[in-house]
Amino acid sequence: MTKIENPVLRGFNPDPSFCRVGEDYYLATSTFEWFPGVQIFHSRDLVNWRLVARPLRRASQLDMRGNPDSCGVWAPCLSHADGKFWLVYTDVKRLDGAFKDAHNYIVTCATIDGDWSDPIYVTSSGFDPSLYHDDDGRKWFLNMRWNHRPAGSGLNPAHDRFDGIELQEWHPERGLLGDVATIYVGTSLGLTEAPHLFKRNGWYYLTTAEGGTGYDHAVTLARSRSIYGPYETHPNQHLMTARFAPGNPIQRVGHGQYVEGPQGEAWHSYLCGRPLPGPHGLFCGTGRETGLAKCVWIDDWLYLEGGGLLPPATLSGPARLPGPATTHDFAAELPPEFQWLRTPCPARIFQMTGSALRLIGRESLGSWFEQALVARRQEHQVYRAETTVLADPPNWQRAAGLITYYNRHKFHAALITHEPAFGRCLRIVSCVGDTSEALTFQEPVALPDGPITLTVAVDRATQQFFWRADGAEQPLGPVLDASVISDEGGRGEHASFTGAFVGMVAHDLTGQGWSADFTRFSYTALAE
Repeated sequence: MTKIENPVLRGFNPDPSFCRVGEDYYLATSTFEWFPGVQIFHSRDLVNWRLVARPLRRASQLDMRGNPDSCGVWAPCLSHADGKFWLVYTDVKRLDGAFKDAHNYIVTCATIDGDWSDPIYVTSSGFDPSLYHDDDGRKWFLNMRWNHRPAGSGLNPAHDRFDGIELQEWHPERGLLGDVATIYVGTSLGLTEAPHLFKRNGWYYLTTAEGGTGYDHAVTLARSRSIYGPYETHPNQHLMTARFAPGNPIQRVGHGQYVEGPQGEAWHSYLCGRPLPGPHGLFCGTGRETGLAKCVWIDDWLYLEGGGLLPPATLSGPARLPGPATTHDFAAELPPEFQWLRTPCPARIFQMTGSALRLIGRESLGSWFEQALVARRQEHQVYRAETTVLADPPNWQRAAGLITYYNRHKFHAALITHEPAFGRCLRIVSCVGDTSEALTFQEPVALPDGPITLTVAVDRATQQFFWRADGAEQPLGPVLDASVISDEGGRGEHASFTGAFVGMVAHDLTGQGWSADFTRFSYTALAE
């Protein structure tokens, strides 16, 4: 046995829904605007996790073209009943302003890695949906209710928008049944969301997240003898939180789900972040990640093993096995760690040629519709990523290269393009969190003919681009601020809440579909 560090899922993997089927454990995490939708991981030892499915792969299940940044798939709920898996998810269509436009659906599949069904629409009253299968065969749908009305109109004065947890019976053929009931309005912390129900010893337990997904985040637990309530809140109010321990290495703790192991062991997942100091304050370069905590039952209340409210930074378990290869020559299908933005029509933005990943330039880096951007998560605080590009853009409206990306107003890109005064050249284009989306340009560097290898070295709050043709590697531009590629960058962690990616990008602002080939990509972890 050895000590294994949390988080167990590193890089952008928030809102972990936790499920066990026999000896098999599953974690499902949010993907927001990244396609395909929802990541599902499998483990038998709770330490080594393997990505086994992204179930929302078809336009009939998910089409996020036009969704704003940090919208899309929020907070899935994975469960198993009646011989199949059930997945509940929200497709959020609006972020800013009083409205949310959050549509909730259910899909099913007999196997975790199979072809999931077309969605059944349920409701749009709020987000963070959950499906509870009671022991009498009835099913119950939960979500937080969103309130767009003026201040003072909500059920919880701590935050009017988050207007309680609502519950309604649901049937696979008949849909929602009976009246909707508000079963819990939360505690004084407010922003009550992420409901999950489970049952033990005749009690219904309701897990929620509170405090928002920033540094006041918490897991709150309540219980009732009736599924309709009233629910009494945990004696400690929260099962876990880091809000009272600002120096703890794991912060932003909240939003998880309870699972009981085969021998009765009590586990709870949670969302978390690993903050680093940056030029503008703390930031989580690896985004919102997934941790696990061992728990114990005392007088029919759940507590962290060892007491207190801080989940442990380490777990006892078997050694973590080596991860999959992180160098790819794109000779076959797209490697599983890569995703793209929004569109269910990937053939429009990339092709696998047998020797390269060919990106077909589409709209700009500011688009919410169709970007040719294929990337993987930043999982480590220090890493190096490299790609080799074959690109000969005919003018400055075409470009292709390597990018560190958070959203349309938080990125750094090293782009091969064409400028009249330089010919084929390489330049850095950045957007550093300015909500006006103003761009920062570095001076172009003229390039020789042939393939160009681009590299980015990220070291916590800094990053540096490099390039080479046939000779030695050369730095490109100045050292850049990597802390902007985070939740906390720009408007802060309550305005954007996904994670940092690194990958390959191309655009053609003429709309003619100019393309560039990427023949290699590598990602090397240098420090956790």
